Amino acid sequence: MDPKKAEREIERLSRLIEKFNEQYYVHNSPTVSDAEYDQLLKQLIELEEKFPKFKSPFSPTRRIGASIPATVKTVTHKAKMYSLDNTYSFEELAEWQERVFKGLGEKSVEYAIELKMDGVSAALIYEKGEFVLGATRGDGTIGEDVTHNLRTIRSIPLKFKDVKNIPEVLEVRGEVYMDHADFDRLNQERKKNGEEVFVNPRNSTGGSLKLLDSRLAAKRKLKFFVHSFGRLEGGRAYTTHSEFLDHARNLGLPVNPNNRVCVSLEEVKKYCRQFQEKRDALPYDVDGVVIKVNSLAQQNALGFTLKSPRWAVAYKFPAYQATTVVCDIKVQVGRTGVLTPVAELEPVPCGGVTISRATLHNFDEIKRLGVKIGDRVLVERAGDVIPKIVKVVVAAKGKSKVFEVPSQCPSCRGKVVKDKDDDVAYRCINPSCPQQMERALAHFAFREAMDIDGLGESAVKQLLDKKLVKDLAGIYTLTKEDLLGLELFKDKKADNLLAAIERSKKQPLSRFLFGLGIMNIGIKAASLLAKNFGTIDRLMNTSQEEMKAIRDIGSVMSESVVNFFAQPSAKRLIERFKKAGLALRQEKFEAADARFAGKKFVFTGELSGMSREEAGELVKKFGAEVVSSVSAKTDYVVAGENPGSKFIKAQKLGVKILNQKQFEEMIA
Repeated sequence: MDPKKAEREIERLSRLIEKFNEQYYVHNSPTVSDAEYDQLLKQLIELEEKFPKFKSPFSPTRRIGASIPATVKTVTHKAKMYSLDNTYSFEELAEWQERVFKGLGEKSVEYAIELKMDGVSAALIYEKGEFVLGATRGDGTIGEDVTHNLRTIRSIPLKFKDVKNIPEVLEVRGEVYMDHADFDRLNQERKKNGEEVFVNPRNSTGGSLKLLDSRLAAKRKLKFFVHSFGRLEGGRAYTTHSEFLDHARNLGLPVNPNNRVCVSLEEVKKYCRQFQEKRDALPYDVDGVVIKVNSLAQQNALGFTLKSPRWAVAYKFPAYQATTVVCDIKVQVGRTGVLTPVAELEPVPCGGVTISRATLHNFDEIKRLGVKIGDRVLVERAGDVIPKIVKVVVAAKGKSKVFEVPSQCPSCRGKVVKDKDDDVAYRCINPSCPQQMERALAHFAFREAMDIDGLGESAVKQLLDKKLVKDLAGIYTLTKEDLLGLELFKDKKADNLLAAIERSKKQPLSRFLFGLGIMNIGIKAASLLAKNFGTIDRLMNTSQEEMKAIRDIGSVMSESVVNFFAQPSAKRLIERFKKAGLALRQEKFEAADARFAGKKFVFTGELSGMSREEAGELVKKFGAEVVSSVSAKTDYVVAGENPGSKFIKAQKLGVKILNQKQFEEMIA
């Protein structure tokens, strides 16, 4: 290739790749596959190696990184990077507003609202639209020069777009962060390589920014959101904070799409409540909301304290992490017999609740973490997820005994064996183990299974303690007299439970199969098996090969079903169900049309006049599949009143959302 043609091609590829970077990292709307992107980048690298004089200082290949000398330079911030004061309640937020009103001598204030990213603060300096320097916040006055690593962040433009009013100097501040998906990938790699895993995305982001070899930082896939500016020389003057953010977007800088302008504290509170509830649906960590006076003139009038601006404050969400002491380690038995170690903790507030127990997942995890009784540990709770121990903070003094895998089941003293299908699981193989039965009965009565309202954990435990039930079929022999002998059971409650048990006899085979708790058989697999075989007898007499031929039923699932029904105890159990009068069949429905064939539906929120389960059965009759979580493959999300995180995720992924009226019109 001749030099002139090479120069033009290098320029073309550079523009194209930066365009794709912006679409992917700033607008979250990729237009090419990863493979196509990698191929274009490879072509550009090869051309620049052959014609190095045409390599621009702003070439996207410079984002790949390089090693720098071990001496880290410091940067003195020309405009101090302040920290924020925190509030932890709406009362404290109202007190802050009163101070704002008092400082301004007026009560007309507009607020700019942003999510408080749980990342690492950084300042980026652009001169005539070109990125020249980047530094960490440090102590607010002096930070570390991390320009080499910030250049690898593809959401950060190396030069501004060709627009009017580019300032002579613009220093923007923002937060460097790591997505949950990239954080999980990084920790999986580190665990595989025998390296210490990072505690949280903020921890990994901070470590990544300080790497001397920016080639390693580039692999971490860090991201960045602008939240403010520190210096502005030349160019346009802003009147409001929101005006600055709009201009930042036009320059190509990444700005969080969830930012809002609110005209009252009530609007601010509504925003805070919304994201405190839905923070788990976001792809990154947030630990609160930042509230700023929007008018820059009012900001100047309010000024600063020694450490923070008077015109801004953070409303902090309840923390997801806390430290506490391990008081004991106990082992619980799941409904499939798997033994799970659980740490009994000194009670500690975490994520808005007080936690006193945390899962240790398995015995290999205890060994990896090095957890012993008496250790002070860091615990983490994300939303409704069971709290887990992340790391040992301070080891217990003295020689604490290392926890050993029990040789006997803590519930029944039965034999414990290593699961041949699982590298880390140990299992009690006694089918009459009381703790297994307790969880198995609760699962059988579960809403998505036999839907026996009133048969909760407390009732199940009492039934087993009094030996009124010995297996799953035993609930169909219960009498009112049996129930009245239990605590808190009066006439009406006993009648309601017996009625729910009677109704459950008519549940379709799919729900029954899921309720049995067969290993590896979830709701979807149970539905496929019921649909294909129709009756319990046909299913029990089917070979593994015939079962495996069903789409989405592989060898693991088919082997689990065959092994389950091969047990004499399982055959006896099915006979007991038959005698009790259970349907144990799946009625076939011939739809008038298959308008939703192959379509995936998700239901969220409260529907009027029908439950989500009933709505799901409706679309199934027209060939649809009802799934529990939203993904890019979901076709429709039906949203009732008060939809949850699934609604937010559907919006982000661009999935079609229907309200109840639209849904009813669709199925009419």
